[in-house]
Amino acid sequence: MTDRGMGTAANAPDVGRIGIADGAAAAEVAVDGAELRGWQVGGEDLLWPGDPAVWDGVAPVLFPVVGWTRGGAVRVDGRTYPLGLHGFARHARFDVAQRRGDSVTLVLRESEETLRLYPFPFRLAVTYTAGGATLSAALEVTNTGARTMPYAAGLHPGFRCPLPGGEDAAHHVAFDAQERASVPVIAPGGLFSARERSIGLEGRMLRLQADTFAQEALCFIGARSRALALATDTPHGPRLRVEFEGLPNIVLWSRPGAPFLCIEGWSGWGDPEGYAGELRDKPGMRLLEPGETGRLAMRMTYTGVPGAHAP
Repeated sequence: MTDRGMGTAANAPDVGRIGIADGAAAAEVAVDGAELRGWQVGGEDLLWPGDPAVWDGVAPVLFPVVGWTRGGAVRVDGRTYPLGLHGFARHARFDVAQRRGDSVTLVLRESEETLRLYPFPFRLAVTYTAGGATLSAALEVTNTGARTMPYAAGLHPGFRCPLPGGEDAAHHVAFDAQERASVPVIAPGGLFSARERSIGLEGRMLRLQADTFAQEALCFIGARSRALALATDTPHGPRLRVEFEGLPNIVLWSRPGAPFLCIEGWSGWGDPEGYAGELRDKPGMRLLEPGETGRLAMRMTYTGVPGAHAP
């Protein structure tokens, strides 16, 4: 799912990217959108590079909503604001707040433009930290205003799939806990239906097939798992483990036939069909009191093919 509606980053001059590294691991982060644009372990590129003809994202940051909004708008105190898919952070220019060899923190605050879309003062800090074969991404959302602030946030990394070294093997996703064998139907406009559909889980395993995403994303709302792994069906093949902190909803998405898999963590989810209520009352939204901070994070660890792609 993608939409390039807001143009803060697109209309500004390119200020480049920031590199971080630790041992055999390195990552690259764009100031525009605070988006992770590259991650390598043991010389292997693990992130989808992006392709405007398929999906131009790589690993967007989602804030202050996740998923689609009904009609591309939200309502606050009876007034309508044009806030669309996944919010505006992924299009915005961030400031570099702290930079070390193995980590970087970028910060976004409200502006005249964001207040036209979302009428709340805030501070959004995004920190990436490289530590060997593990890359951590953390979001801190602070309410800097004087009233309760509703928000949702998430991380949307797209990984190469098949994994490096596993190009000839079938892949699967293994959850750490038993998940429901059905997910919400995604209705027209990206809205969440009350209906569900079966996804063919085999115990805790989801086999990735050509038609897995033919009916849109797989959204595990209130997932039991706090981690999962993308791996090949062959023994001793490459493996990518993803852990979630403060992100109760796990989303898997790709375009049919495309060589990537997005493994996403969301704090909320998209609008239900027909939703016309206030933003603060939408299912899944979190409420921050003035001065309060919420923290969300994902940790990604890659294990390569022993003797060939190991870090």
